[in-house]
Amino acid sequence: MKFFIDTANLDQIKEAQALGVLDGVTTNPSLMAKEGIKGEENILKHYADICNIVDGDVSAEVISTDFAGMVKEGEALAALHPQIVIKLPMIADGVKACKYFSDKGIKTNVTLVFSAGQALLAAKAGATYMSPFIGRLDDISSDGLHLISEIRHIYNNYGFETEILAASVRHTMHIIDCAKIGADVMTGPLSAIKGLLKHPLTESGLAQFLADYNKGN
Repeated sequence: MKFFIDTANLDQIKEAQALGVLDGVTTNPSLMAKEGIKGEENILKHYADICNIVDGDVSAEVISTDFAGMVKEGEALAALHPQIVIKLPMIADGVKACKYFSDKGIKTNVTLVFSAGQALLAAKAGATYMSPFIGRLDDISSDGLHLISEIRHIYNNYGFETEILAASVRHTMHIIDCAKIGADVMTGPLSAIKGLLKHPLTESGLAQFLADYNKGN
């Protein structure tokens, strides 16, 4: 399973990269705004800065909702850095743009997926990644993990190469559950990734080892 961090915060990205388990980054206009990154020039520079920190794919989202606008934005983003993945919305023009970019060998991430049917369309259009938002489904009393399971079954049936990128991951157990189901990638906050480190028996065991060592020295 690949680990992506969902943020535009450079310090958090650096921390995750230093941990040695980071495979990529996802971000969006909301996360950019949260970090005070505004204006096209500043946003493009920030994407380049992220690419210079990590070794893997960096999803950069278009804001256009029409095919021509998505293509124009996507081509500009792809030209920034080889690690850029064009993030497209799951709408009709987004699917068309996905096919356009996939035919050109440019990586894509179809986002805002909330159904198995949408996931099937993304795979048919040749998406590199497809992002079902499990946390947002949970928020409205739907089962986000069940959706991941449905998509995994469909993709396995037909050998689709599109990777299931579990998005809107909120906590550590989301990561574990997605790994059990067979999601190819998860993207979430640094806190969820670091949560995997924690277990009281690890902490107490280490404390005991150190205490015993110190007794003999």
